[in-house]
Amino acid sequence: MADRLVSGKSRDEDLSLDTSLRPRRLAQFVGQDKVKENLSIAMQAAMQRGEPLDHVLFYGPPGLGKTTLAGVIAAEMGVNIKVTSGPAIERAGDMAAIVTGLRPNDLLFVDEIHRLGRAVEEVLYPAMEDFFLSWVMGKGLGARTINLKVPPFTLVGATTRYASVAAPLRSRFGMVYRLDFYDEGAIRDLLGRSASILGVEIEPDGLEEIARRSRGTPRVANRLLKRVRDYAQVAAQGVITGPVARASLALLEVDALGLDNVDHSVLSAIVGKFDGGPVGLETIAASISEEADTIMDVYEPYLMQLGFLARTPRGRIATRLAYQHLGVPYKEKAPHLQNSLWQEKGG
Repeated sequence: MADRLVSGKSRDEDLSLDTSLRPRRLAQFVGQDKVKENLSIAMQAAMQRGEPLDHVLFYGPPGLGKTTLAGVIAAEMGVNIKVTSGPAIERAGDMAAIVTGLRPNDLLFVDEIHRLGRAVEEVLYPAMEDFFLSWVMGKGLGARTINLKVPPFTLVGATTRYASVAAPLRSRFGMVYRLDFYDEGAIRDLLGRSASILGVEIEPDGLEEIARRSRGTPRVANRLLKRVRDYAQVAAQGVITGPVARASLALLEVDALGLDNVDHSVLSAIVGKFDGGPVGLETIAASISEEADTIMDVYEPYLMQLGFLARTPRGRIATRLAYQHLGVPYKEKAPHLQNSLWQEKGG
């Protein structure tokens, strides 16, 4: 299914945008201040010792800068970066070929690292700890073990599902950082930088309008800016004002909170088809013809941050705030469901 404007995913359409707008240095990276501070100290210490940076794992919702930070680390450390992803590495030999091709202190970035196969992970364990590869080729009497020393390197992993990363692999990362949604101020700063790079004339109220609807996600913010820029160029002499931004975003079906048609479909299905829940994720996905993984990784985190959706042991429940946003009268839940919701919130 095609990516949506506020999905937090990126494909070919946005490759040129990503390339031009992604910061190259830590000082240019907006937001995630604690992560940046810790990374800066670790990188300076590693360079002073002449060692590779310890392995780093970034996790959190899509579009928050995990890939960008990997590129920033490589630039700051002055090393090459090799980029791959978990699904692209099917065999242990593939990983061995990648690692042996690295030069000393290079950075290997693995996106969706939770999707690495077990055999591939087992090749990584000694490589991460001792910079040593050991794997078996062949089967039965013809099997043989291959041992190979590899140059010291830094593995940077990224995942939207931290719990799905195997425990032995997680334990081998010296630094683990969660990237959180950005506040509106950070998104405004990011949009101001992006508008300057793109040569877009944007007024403060236009900047505010886009920032408010960006879901706290830099990738979404930049994509909305690009679409609003198109609208302003065609319909408003190229200047993004508040009214121009509102008109453009309304045309794109992005509401005042940044919710798009899929977000509304998820909430409407729970409220309208399943009486507010609880309802299972697979059932919601089937009812709106969307993938369950996409709902869980892309849409649920923001809906939960807004307080529109709650996960309970019995399934997903639409909250009172969701009913209010949809303009539907709220229905009180039965006591046992209220208790489940209360327990899920830590009561």
